[in-house]
Amino acid sequence: MKSWKRTFSIIWAGQLMSILTSAIVGYAIVFWLSIKTGSAETLAIAAMAALLPQSILGLFTGVFVDRWNRKLIMILSDSFIALSTLILVILFYTGKVEIWQIYLLAAARSVGSAFHMPAMQASIPLIAPESQLLRIAGINQMIHSISAIAGPAIGAILITIFDMSYVLMIDIIGALFAITTLIMVYIPNPEKEKTDTSPHVLREIKEGLNEIYKDRGLSLLFIFSVISTFVIMPIAVIFPLMTLNHFGGGVMQMSIVEILWGAGMLTGGALIGIFKFGVNKAVMINYMYMVFGITFLLSGLLPPNGFIWFVVLTAIGGISSAIYNSSFTSLIQIKIKPAMLGRVFSTYSSLTLFPSMLGLLGTGFIADRIGLTTAFIICGIMNLMVGAVSMMIPSIKETGL
Repeated sequence: MKSWKRTFSIIWAGQLMSILTSAIVGYAIVFWLSIKTGSAETLAIAAMAALLPQSILGLFTGVFVDRWNRKLIMILSDSFIALSTLILVILFYTGKVEIWQIYLLAAARSVGSAFHMPAMQASIPLIAPESQLLRIAGINQMIHSISAIAGPAIGAILITIFDMSYVLMIDIIGALFAITTLIMVYIPNPEKEKTDTSPHVLREIKEGLNEIYKDRGLSLLFIFSVISTFVIMPIAVIFPLMTLNHFGGGVMQMSIVEILWGAGMLTGGALIGIFKFGVNKAVMINYMYMVFGITFLLSGLLPPNGFIWFVVLTAIGGISSAIYNSSFTSLIQIKIKPAMLGRVFSTYSSLTLFPSMLGLLGTGFIADRIGLTTAFIICGIMNLMVGAVSMMIPSIKETGL
């Protein structure tokens, strides 16, 4: 018991440092692009650059995560991300950075994440007992939440004081710290089946898909998650523009919105991490879809002087996001055998992100033609429908344990 807790404590310390510094740099870049360009298309392209490689590679990385040493994969991934950031540091320092270079380096960082994320998620059930997986997912959400609270605030302050090259260096320091903590711990790998030989990528991708779809309830839960992500992604990108253009805010107001989102996530993660809820996980997920929907719908109805209510609704959305992610992740870790988790998590990531790309392509049109507030209203209604429809399907409820 003490052994796995010690291992997680060390891993969490490294992940907190890494995720926090990445959040600081990520928000600093978003704020920098928002101020420099004020363009929804620019923000959408930056988001696509950060997601597209991960969505494509995610179809294949899980095959190798399930075969290779997962600890080594995470170390090499963090190293590659740090190297990519270092290149961007040099470009900013020399004053030669261009927008397309930021897109390119964001894509390179996405390649590292395509390996790191499934390796980390697939390792957790091999370290901790099944009864603790939901709480661990909640604590992981708290780590992301702390980063989401501190990241925008620190990022906003740093870009007003320092050159971007110095701000970016923080991410490299965080990656090196995470690598050090990973070196300090033992992370087991699943037992390979006797039939394992050299990887057959297409066959093993199919095996990962079959693992998802053999459980009807779980497969439908995946489909509704993809639909919800497709709807939410463009809205997530135009959040800074909502603050800037509709509510007339600036960098400080943008950071406040992000901080309150993170505070909401921290609260949701704390609730999941501290208390052992006996609620059906699938039902919990469906409720969170509807909470998302309500917060987006009400945000779209707010007048220009309603910024304070926008902040409150954003915090509520953060709570629901943490509960949703914790419930979904722990459900997958319980339902899928450890030797298949790398493939399942990477495949799920790709299935979620591919449709999101289509949503992001329409971000400029949504912002300029449909309008920011109308986009929030439409997104809210669609998420309410996703939650309501999913709630009425018996097989989804049955798979929630």
